[in-house]
Amino acid sequence: MTAPRVALMVTCLGDVFFPEVGVSIVRLLRRLGATVEFPPGQTCCGLPLFNSGYHTEARAVAARTVALFRDADNVVVPSGSCAWMVKHEYPGLMQDPALKKDALRLAGRTYELSQFLVKVLGRRGFRATVGGRVTYHDSCHLLRGLHEAESPREILRNLEGVEFVELPGADECCGFGGSFAVRLPEVSSQILAKKLENVEATGAACLVACDAGCLMQMGGGLRRRRSRVRAVHLAELLDGGGA
Repeated sequence: MTAPRVALMVTCLGDVFFPEVGVSIVRLLRRLGATVEFPPGQTCCGLPLFNSGYHTEARAVAARTVALFRDADNVVVPSGSCAWMVKHEYPGLMQDPALKKDALRLAGRTYELSQFLVKVLGRRGFRATVGGRVTYHDSCHLLRGLHEAESPREILRNLEGVEFVELPGADECCGFGGSFAVRLPEVSSQILAKKLENVEATGAACLVACDAGCLMQMGGGLRRRRSRVRAVHLAELLDGGGA
């Protein structure tokens, strides 16, 4: 079987705040036999612009991203929100027929990490890098945009060395919502407080998510509470644990 070729779209939050997640993904995919490439010159996918109504500007960013990843066999993204943007909004943004065709091809080859592991590589059995109890938060774009709830859970339920427990209100927003947390910080803080109370009630040592925005929001809240719970990306839990 030919080794799959994967291009990593690291995302702007991953690049600035969670570079270790990108490193974990590269190590994990290489261990699974994939050839991993990193197209240089990556920028934001354009989601913040799109959500704020700046569709012309988002179109320019999207067109540049489509060109950067045009030759990729598979594109793996560590954030459900950015994967959703590429898969669901890029084709509609393109006005040029050739660009629309390229955007559609890219959309069909783009995967959030857990989806790629389970649905493309068929890998479900891993050993965890840490032990104990873990719980999982559904990011809004991954759950509602990509309709993905099972791939991360399938991995976590079968993850050797940990006990997976469901999070009450796992499908409820953490309060980040991109610019929502900046525009309405008081509301965002209240949503986050409810989420973190549910997290701590599980007795988990690790809170797992598949979106950098959620990790930034919840990880910051846990640190401010001086909680013993650590927010980690799924890739970090799998990196180095064997498969």
